[in-house]
Amino acid sequence: MVFLSNAVSDTRLKDKNESGQALFSTCVYGSRWTKEPIPKYSLPEEEMPSHIAYKLIKDDLQLDGNPVLNLASFVTTYMEEEAEKLMAENLSKNFIDYEEYPVSVELQNRCVNIIARLFNAPMDNPEAEAMGVSTIGSSEAIILAVLAMKKRWQKRRIAEGKPTDKPNLVMAASVQVCWEKATRYLEIEEKFVFLTEGTYILDPVKAVELVDENTIGVCVILGSTYTGHYEDAKTVNELLKQKNEENGWDVSIHIDAASGGFVAPFVNPDLVWDFRLDLVRSINVSGHKYGLCYAGIGWAIWKSKEYLPEELIFNVNYLGSDQASFTLNFSKGAANVISQYYILIRLGRAGFTSIMKNLMEIADYLAQKLEDTNVFDILSDRNGNGLPLVAFKLKIKDIHYDEFDVAQRLRERGWIVPAYTMAPHTQHIKLMRVVVREDFSRERCDILLQDLMATVELLNKLDKDTIFKKRTSTANWNLLKSVTRATFGGVKNESHKTNGVC
Repeated sequence: MVFLSNAVSDTRLKDKNESGQALFSTCVYGSRWTKEPIPKYSLPEEEMPSHIAYKLIKDDLQLDGNPVLNLASFVTTYMEEEAEKLMAENLSKNFIDYEEYPVSVELQNRCVNIIARLFNAPMDNPEAEAMGVSTIGSSEAIILAVLAMKKRWQKRRIAEGKPTDKPNLVMAASVQVCWEKATRYLEIEEKFVFLTEGTYILDPVKAVELVDENTIGVCVILGSTYTGHYEDAKTVNELLKQKNEENGWDVSIHIDAASGGFVAPFVNPDLVWDFRLDLVRSINVSGHKYGLCYAGIGWAIWKSKEYLPEELIFNVNYLGSDQASFTLNFSKGAANVISQYYILIRLGRAGFTSIMKNLMEIADYLAQKLEDTNVFDILSDRNGNGLPLVAFKLKIKDIHYDEFDVAQRLRERGWIVPAYTMAPHTQHIKLMRVVVREDFSRERCDILLQDLMATVELLNKLDKDTIFKKRTSTANWNLLKSVTRATFGGVKNESHKTNGVC
């Protein structure tokens, strides 16, 4: 038997297309979606094959910067294949469903225990055990900690028959912007200790001088985002303890260990900054920074339940069991919590120590090489006394280019190295910063040094007018982006900071 095929007429093809049964090529770039605009602002009427949607979006994402060459961010850009596999296998789990995913919750409990002990929380009293919670990052952890400090202050003031309408928080002007979010959202006055040239961190004496009866707490940073320095928590504790005793107050200290919490215990274990200090009542740390996890995990730890007011904890049972909740959001993925537990047991103290010491050695090597050029001054600390980063500025002041020009030209070579101005009252100081992360090897460091010095050599050869034209074209492009954002509902930034540094 011979099977005869017929050639489909144009009319029938048109009918098929109009009935929604459009023919398409299995080849992505031979399909009609390649020559049509990809949907951007409204939901398309028709479906798109999954492999084509994937490829079109992937092509767009190729224009992003390379995370490996992004030396601006502290956020982890490398995890082992096994960690990524665990995360992929658990992407569908909603962490908040305690009844449905009890093992995921148990992994959070284990992480809290490990981190609390790492931060030397007291373990000798079953009635005053440390408490903690996983968060999306340190921003959420800080807001929760500030909320707890405010509520404790309010309760104490009400018990004393005093007003509660003017709470304030003392911190260095170099805090990360999440602290300003916390104070603004929770209606707390900011009391800033402003920096001076040569001193880029909190001055303990000035900080404690600002403390009064309305102070809910003092923020001490373990690793400044600007220069990586550790603030002196021990001295703040001593001075504040004396002032509390003199006035009958109970002002506490919160440690912002977003970046340094997983560094200092392994590189500088004798540094006393954590729960060993009497007035340190809460600590936040970012698992997605030097906790070596991908973005989306942070931790808030309290010394004991005494410092986490019960009225802030919500109890619900509509997910199948009674459970307590103290978070800003409700649902979140379990994968990031699972990844943190993997890192903690995979590396152990020995693994973390090896990695962090390697990062410190590379940071010190980079700092020395930059200093040896006689082109740059180093502003960050060394020898494990700060974060593994290098903050530096141009040594010669009377030249026709600045740090922003260097950063812009480096970007043309693929490197993302931020240039920014120092915190308020020291904004005249411009600097650059290289964050040394786990995947920043000595080899890559040497390549960066070569490209950086090639960039400086190029700028030295260019005249002032050429550099100005480059700045102007970049400024015009940034203006265009700003106008676009404003057109689509952008909001003016009213922060006192001139640059965001993460």
